[in-house]
Amino acid sequence: MPYLKQVTPCPEPLDCRILTAALELFVDKGYHKVSIHEIQKQADVSIGSIYNHFGSKEGVARALYRHLLNELNELIDDITQQKGTPAEQCWELIRRLFSHTETHRSIIAFLFHTKHAEFLPDEPGIRESAPFLRLQGLIDSGIRQGDFPAANPLVISALVFGGAIDLIQRRLENSIEKPLPGLAEDFIRSLRTGLSPAGRKLPRAATQCQLA
Repeated sequence: MPYLKQVTPCPEPLDCRILTAALELFVDKGYHKVSIHEIQKQADVSIGSIYNHFGSKEGVARALYRHLLNELNELIDDITQQKGTPAEQCWELIRRLFSHTETHRSIIAFLFHTKHAEFLPDEPGIRESAPFLRLQGLIDSGIRQGDFPAANPLVISALVFGGAIDLIQRRLENSIEKPLPGLAEDFIRSLRTGLSPAGRKLPRAATQCQLA
């Protein structure tokens, strides 16, 4: 099963094997170029098992999408349960997503580099999904608490998470050769500098980092 944190059980349950196989195939070949028979072969299950559990190839994709959104939601849970300001929680999420891009590439690719509307038109897009609404909530809280400037929350969100997703997509396309964790602190430091509320000085440590 494609998990971000949990270790896949061994032996892997049948429905989990199907989703794991589908994830790899969808990411490698694209949804429309994958047949139900390819999923069946890679998962080493019967065609009947796929139809019994998911109903169709689209049903497999829908279950996979919902499962991975839940994984993202649980990642956000972990971070927001920690102490720290909304901005610090945003920075930690970016660090984790950059790390997962290297260690869980297929999951990150399916979430952030796949055009879900082309084959799941009835599902919310990634930016309208529950996890992203929670991220927007973090931005809203950060503005209220003075972590971010008093600007349009959608603009702040686009700067914070849009930039991070752009780097993730470039890494997935191999246009960035360096592993993303090595870019995380530079990226976060740039965000902190650019989003520092007008009239408020950055902490001395942050300023020294910029001059180093």
